[in-house]
Amino acid sequence: MLSMDVNKIRVLFVCTGNICRSPLAEGVFKKLLSDHGLSALFEVDSAGTEDYHVGSPPDSRSIKVAEFNGVSGLNHKARQFIKSDFDKFDYILVMDHLNYDAVISKTSNHEYHGKVMLFRTFDVDLTDFYDVPDPYYGTEDDFAEVGEIVKRAGYGFIEYLKQQGKISCT
Repeated sequence: MLSMDVNKIRVLFVCTGNICRSPLAEGVFKKLLSDHGLSALFEVDSAGTEDYHVGSPPDSRSIKVAEFNGVSGLNHKARQFIKSDFDKFDYILVMDHLNYDAVISKTSNHEYHGKVMLFRTFDVDLTDFYDVPDPYYGTEDDFAEVGEIVKRAGYGFIEYLKQQGKISCT
């Protein structure tokens, strides 16, 4: 569990089971932050909307893609999104519309709703498909595609934060 620093930007990535997309996004985003010298400004975590895999490590295919992207060791145990996450995180970046609906359904507080965003809206190559596809039943190539998507979206999210005046970096 994270120890929350109120001065940091707190980001939570959310997918369905918290073993494929969200831990991969968490790891890749942490690597991007490190590459930009921004790690000290952030606290990053991930969670799932369902309890299918609570306590499990990331899918081995996600680990392989993470390592390919320079992320060493996804030391993560799957956990389920809980209502108190709304208080703990500034940005809740969900992988698809189903995750969005599941997270939003946890509260009627519209201030909390404003924290929830589809992660792929920050994908610099986005056309019109806003979901990060779930590779769970797919191939290693499907996981590699998700790796590329979360990397692009991670870059885009950093740019968004720069434009919002939340961070400055080169």
